[in-house]
Amino acid sequence: MADRVNDRNNKIRLMPLLPLRGIVVYPHMILHFDVGRTKSIKAIEEAMLEEQLIFLVAQKDPSIEDPTPEDIYTCGTIARIKQLLRLPGDTIRVLVEGIGRAKLVGIVQTEPYYLARIRPVKVYSIRSGKTDIQALARQVVEHFEQYAKLSGKISPDASLSITAIDDLTRLPDVIASNLSIALDLKQSVLEELSPKRRLERLLDILVNENEILEIEKNISNKVRQQIDKNQREYYLREQLKAIQRELGESEGVLTEVEEYREKISQANLPEEVREKALKEVDRFSRMHSTSAESGVIRTYLDTILELPWNRKTEERLDLQYAAEILDRDHYGLTKVKERILEYLSVRKLRNGLHGPIICLAGPPGVGKTSIARSIAEALNRNYVRMSLGGVRDEAEIRGHRRTYVGSMPGRIISALRQAGSSNPLILLDEIDKMSSDFRGDPAAALLEVLDTEQNKDFRDHYLELPFDLSDVMFITTANYKEAIPRPLLDRMEVIDITGYTEDEKVCIATRHLIPKQLAAHGLDASKVRFEESAVREIVVHYTREAGVRNLERSIATVMRKAAKLLVSGEKKMVRVTAGTVKNYLGGRKYLYDKANEMDEVGIVRGLAWTPVGGDTMAIEVNIMPGEGMLELTGQLGEVMKESARIARSYIRSVAEKYGLDTSFHKHYDMHIHVPEGAIPKDGPSAGITLATAMMSALSGIPVRKNVAMTGEITLRGRILPIGGLKEKVLAAHRAGVEKVLIPKDNVKDIEEIPENIRDKIKLIPVSHMDEVFRLALVRMPDGHKKVTAGMPGMEKAAEEAAVSLEH
Repeated sequence: MADRVNDRNNKIRLMPLLPLRGIVVYPHMILHFDVGRTKSIKAIEEAMLEEQLIFLVAQKDPSIEDPTPEDIYTCGTIARIKQLLRLPGDTIRVLVEGIGRAKLVGIVQTEPYYLARIRPVKVYSIRSGKTDIQALARQVVEHFEQYAKLSGKISPDASLSITAIDDLTRLPDVIASNLSIALDLKQSVLEELSPKRRLERLLDILVNENEILEIEKNISNKVRQQIDKNQREYYLREQLKAIQRELGESEGVLTEVEEYREKISQANLPEEVREKALKEVDRFSRMHSTSAESGVIRTYLDTILELPWNRKTEERLDLQYAAEILDRDHYGLTKVKERILEYLSVRKLRNGLHGPIICLAGPPGVGKTSIARSIAEALNRNYVRMSLGGVRDEAEIRGHRRTYVGSMPGRIISALRQAGSSNPLILLDEIDKMSSDFRGDPAAALLEVLDTEQNKDFRDHYLELPFDLSDVMFITTANYKEAIPRPLLDRMEVIDITGYTEDEKVCIATRHLIPKQLAAHGLDASKVRFEESAVREIVVHYTREAGVRNLERSIATVMRKAAKLLVSGEKKMVRVTAGTVKNYLGGRKYLYDKANEMDEVGIVRGLAWTPVGGDTMAIEVNIMPGEGMLELTGQLGEVMKESARIARSYIRSVAEKYGLDTSFHKHYDMHIHVPEGAIPKDGPSAGITLATAMMSALSGIPVRKNVAMTGEITLRGRILPIGGLKEKVLAAHRAGVEKVLIPKDNVKDIEEIPENIRDKIKLIPVSHMDEVFRLALVRMPDGHKKVTAGMPGMEKAAEEAAVSLEH
């Protein structure tokens, strides 16, 4: 007791200490709290034995169960215990009243409860008449009233009682006790001993809290508005359903609207597309189910949802696998296969490269369409074929605007919907067969589609939304690249696919066509056997084409007849040979021209290119007395007629050099005929053939029987290059020609000719007509000996030919 008396005399008192978790008690504050810790209960019991006084101080960390002196603040409140209530579970509810501030000097004991030395803090009074403190107090009260309104946690009565407090020393403590602020902020108010500074500190806290509450209120209002909007829409929809039920209308429209919203939310659509779709759904929801416009919107939404906006197939960039697929499905076509493998190589090295558009140009039936399907399989891209033959409306490509009845998207968007991925291979078949009329030019619409710099944002007139076509691989096909508009052709890389050679057709038939037709007719190789000679017989004498379509049809005809023989029991096994082909296909349909059997005057073997391959043609020239007329027969085109005139002018210019009658153009008519008059013929490559035939007829010197030629001639006798050399040489070989005169500038094209053909035929490059005369004529004309043109020369040549036959 003596110690306590001494302490009291020194203003230092010993008092039980109760650490509080999450609570700060102020002077003049009455509150109750629950106590459950053993030390805290002991401290309360000790306080009740004395003056019912206890020192309440807050813990720095409320989560600590057994705090040490370092875990509690040094400033607290001396409180008087007003009431105790024991609760179930060894818990005591305590009602206390704060008396005054005190400082913790030290802790005397920690067991069985905290006993602390405390020094009560002197309370500073506020002198009346201090206007600055009065103004500060008013500011605090105003901000507290604002805080009470914003928080909504303070009752109006409590707020009114606080504003009525006159004691400015008590005011900040009472206000701070009613604030829901952090523990450290409350403790800072308690530790402030000067009432003025306490008011300033409290004002700072209130201003900051009010700003936070304002922001929270704005956020809450926005959320509430959104919720109210959703609830309003929900109630309105329910009312609309009820109205429709009363009117006897179906709920199908609303059900469809909800289904469309669900599909749009689940689909991975670009932002612009999603907004457009939701806007159309809103329009659809406001329309009557029987209106025509609702059907248009429904079709539009279905189109958007079916398009593969972000769906792609994983591209396979395996060169070996691609080469195997291309070789498996197609024989030959070396250039095409090499170009595809080059494209794959670049894609693999530089991912995302948008390669050029490939155009496969060649005659029908050579495999242009089927090789595109093989490319798609090799790349693991979905394949879609789009035929452009006969398309003459620009809307076929870009689509029709939705303002038109029966509008629909264009073929490009339809092809993407059919493919089901945004990176398919789209084959634009027969691009040279498009036309144009008053409805626009579809070729012009394709310019954007096939331009890799522009098609990233392709807009279809029906969709009115951008679709990225940069990942689409376009391949086009054409029979005649000359028929493709120049701007469109400029956007494509043309790969020429020439016709198959005779040997290639035999290999294709053996490897692909015969097994295919056996399976198609339910046969197998043990029942029907084709000899190679039979296949070659069909190729040479029953088909005349660059491709293999008619060849396949002929093989199918043989299969059908063989199936009939097997089913009827006439034969147990059918063997097709060169001699038995006529039993299934009848007599030979085509007989190719053969090389001349003898050297003749005025007849020269020329070479021609046709869409179905090369061919040979005999050009005949006769000289007759007349007035210098030039007669041309055999359905010759304008270009070939011009070549004949050029050849005649050249012969006139060199007539004296070769000993010809320089006035033959005045006294003799010249008749030029190309047999098979029912077949139109045109082109400049018969120039040297015509000139040689004229020289032979005028000089009476025969032309060698084993020589054929091709080339364009100028007025000065120079020989210019021609096209289709491979096909022409193949035709010459088929006709039994041993030597072929070709323009010197065409030497670079010799590599395209199969090696086995080059070994059997001699190709002689020439650059001037002098060389042609020396190689083609039996002998060169004698420039010193004058030859009279006309029938005498022809009779002499006939006599020489008759003598050679007798021998």
